[in-house]
Amino acid sequence: MNKEQVKQEILAGSTSLGIELGSTRIKAVLIASDTTVIASGNHEWQSRFENGIFTYSEEDVWSGIQASFRALKEDVKKAYGVKLVKIGQMGISAMMHGYMVFDKQDKLLVPFRTWQNTMTQEASKKLTELFNYKIPQRWSIAHLYQAMLAKEEHVHDIHFLSTLAGYVHYKLTNQKVIGVGEASGMFPIDLETKDYNQQMIDTFDLLAKTDGYSWNLRDILPSVLLAGEQAGTLSTSGALLLEPSGELETGSIFCPPEGDAGTGMVATNAVEVKTGNISAGTSTFAMIVLEHELSKVYDAVDIVTTPSGELVAMVHVNNCTSDLNAWMQLFEQLLDTFGSTISKHDLFTTLFKKALEGDVDCGGLLNYNYLSGEHITEIDHGRPLFVRTPNSSFTLANFMRTQLYASFGVLKLGMDILLKEEKVSLDCIYGHGGFFKTEEVGQRVLAAALRTPVALMETAGEGGAWGIAVLAKYTKENTKKLASYLKEDVFKNAKQAIILPHEDEAIGFDAFMEKYVEALPVVKLASELISQ
Repeated sequence: MNKEQVKQEILAGSTSLGIELGSTRIKAVLIASDTTVIASGNHEWQSRFENGIFTYSEEDVWSGIQASFRALKEDVKKAYGVKLVKIGQMGISAMMHGYMVFDKQDKLLVPFRTWQNTMTQEASKKLTELFNYKIPQRWSIAHLYQAMLAKEEHVHDIHFLSTLAGYVHYKLTNQKVIGVGEASGMFPIDLETKDYNQQMIDTFDLLAKTDGYSWNLRDILPSVLLAGEQAGTLSTSGALLLEPSGELETGSIFCPPEGDAGTGMVATNAVEVKTGNISAGTSTFAMIVLEHELSKVYDAVDIVTTPSGELVAMVHVNNCTSDLNAWMQLFEQLLDTFGSTISKHDLFTTLFKKALEGDVDCGGLLNYNYLSGEHITEIDHGRPLFVRTPNSSFTLANFMRTQLYASFGVLKLGMDILLKEEKVSLDCIYGHGGFFKTEEVGQRVLAAALRTPVALMETAGEGGAWGIAVLAKYTKENTKKLASYLKEDVFKNAKQAIILPHEDEAIGFDAFMEKYVEALPVVKLASELISQ
């Protein structure tokens, strides 16, 4: 599509907008009718750790959304010489799950509790036993039940429970709805009805009534919608939240809001059975579309769905690149001290490539990137650790390779359950997220960890913001199944780069993991003895 054609689509309002609120960045992406990106805008932010809770304020949410949308508008103006005042379709995505609860006046009752919080261990364990269904700590229902167990006063006043994506969508459209993929991280989904599991709803309501709560769970949860279903339109108040100047027209059609897990699946064309993807950024998670249910409940594996409601096994890890980023900031400060200036891109690229020069087993070095706790390894509190023995090969290359291996250490423990114990078949897994920005390096590390070919789509760099924009466009063109739409319309001519696992690196990663697991009691002890 040439520049003039894109300009006419912008003027006609034939574009689709996706906004994703990630853990460190809010990104807005505008796509043309052929799903190519024509403009984007970004805003960096980060969670606050207040009163023992990882959170973001409502003010930060909206100032960040406005900043990213403003940057996108400026990008449109600069590239095409026109104002962006009309958009055909929109979609909202955000970091998955968590806990946002409101009273009848839409007042936020407690600060937003993000997926990073690991204070819901008791609720997670009890609900998993009650339902015989894995309920992870980050799920909305685990947060709600933990608040009930703690007898928090606000629980009596809950009128609406949602995730960040569902909340933003509600404010823009006045619709209390959620996409099935994100809904499956709030409460278990019945695969037949593509809705909340009613038997489990009834079981939970009995608990709530016994504890004296007047609400019913289904009444406070958002309604569940599938990909392709219309989820409202941009309201007058919503338009002003996005664009306070009042220039943006109302009426844009919305797709159901989804979490970053679902939009990542869309962005990598991994919504069909026997496909999978791995998102690697602040957190990392694998999404594998299953042919059938697993043989039993695993503590390390969550069961969720695609945005169209197919069964997915999910391995979610709280920590991926945050500790790595902290080390890179330290190196940046070192260079600044000596008066050397280097861009972040060059710093990351150079040091990532340096890692490939290291020993395949990292020379005896170990790293635990736990800025927050990890459920799979049973670490309650984040205490990042770098460990070596006196005779370890302490080189820059080995240090960097250790950082990269550690980013996938916990993920490998969870994925081994699927690949080795459940014998899940994967021809290839697709990667996306910041970890894969440096050519080849991230793919090689992941391929070695999983002993599986790793592919990157040319669209992977756009991530979930592009994925939710595609889902928004699909809402308008819902004439076939989502998997067919992606395969035949969106990715028909897409380019991809595939890297096969290097056998020596796979052996080295296994050796690293053997020592990694042996030393986990040290990390646990640190999390218990070192105060916050």
